[in-house]
Amino acid sequence: MNISKTHLIVRDLGRDAADLERWDAFVMACPEATFFHRAGWRRVIEESFGHRTYFLQAEEGGAVRGVLPLVHLRSRLFGNVLVSNAFGVYGGPAAADETALRALDARAVVLAEELGVDVLEYRSQVRCREDWATKDLYATFRKELDPDPEKTYLAIPRKQRAVVREGLAAGLAVRLDDDAGPVWRLFAQNVHKHGTPVFAERYFHALKREFGPDCELMAVSKDGRDVAGCLSFYFRDEVLPYYAGGTAEVRQYAAHDLMYWDLMRRACEGGRRVFDFGRSKKGTGPYSFKKNWGFKPQPLPYEYKLVKASHVPDVNPLNPKYRLFVATWKRLPLALANAAGPLISRTLG
Repeated sequence: MNISKTHLIVRDLGRDAADLERWDAFVMACPEATFFHRAGWRRVIEESFGHRTYFLQAEEGGAVRGVLPLVHLRSRLFGNVLVSNAFGVYGGPAAADETALRALDARAVVLAEELGVDVLEYRSQVRCREDWATKDLYATFRKELDPDPEKTYLAIPRKQRAVVREGLAAGLAVRLDDDAGPVWRLFAQNVHKHGTPVFAERYFHALKREFGPDCELMAVSKDGRDVAGCLSFYFRDEVLPYYAGGTAEVRQYAAHDLMYWDLMRRACEGGRRVFDFGRSKKGTGPYSFKKNWGFKPQPLPYEYKLVKASHVPDVNPLNPKYRLFVATWKRLPLALANAAGPLISRTLG
């Protein structure tokens, strides 16, 4: 069903190359758009997880005026939601003007009602619908980089610089890789340690295949053995370290600290101007870690249209409801957790 106003229409994104190029050209030019609005996410999510996607496009006279990537997640454990954008930290409608934004929003609400979901969720960085529910759970950490790597380094708080120097002195080696396997294995160890199920390895491979040089894989090794790794995204003048992990020795060698500094340094040298450390839950270790780097938390006002639900969902490991599950998952052998995890995590977008 199309919603039209004057000459503006809202339709699903087409499948041919020209449609994808027009969508991505708009995303690259729209200030409100993010890496998680890119058209390639549709193919990655469909192929990796099998979810139904609705990538809505507002257009007028053949020109794209706004985009809204939506993914339908259904689970007996975690509910029935329509979210923009699943598996991303940002989303919501990105539009050139208020008319396009409201047209996309109206179509999304109709779609959510047609699908009978519990909740329609926008993962926007700013409020789009003041009349929708929200929750104060996540903050993101973004900071401008100085073009001079030395000045960027000196902007890091003194105590954190000392930890970076420990990593530099530990004899670690940093490499970039085209194979997502090593980074996925490090990520799998990390999430297992925290009691959460891992994504399937094919998801990491799909990200690298879809986004090519805009999806970077780096690993840090000690004496030839990988101890830390990170999958990062590049978007416009930003770099976003997104999935990271490490072995039990990662703190001993300050491997994560060296890894993030190396990424910052190369971002400066490559002309990137923003380091996006990503979202973290308030009151957690990752939240404090990013503050230690001198990043200031910026609240993420995710918005929820309650369709069938009576309250905002709370699907996260901090919820006491999942305490037993988290504790049990930590005790599973890693091989078993890696085999079973993808069956659960596919609905934890």
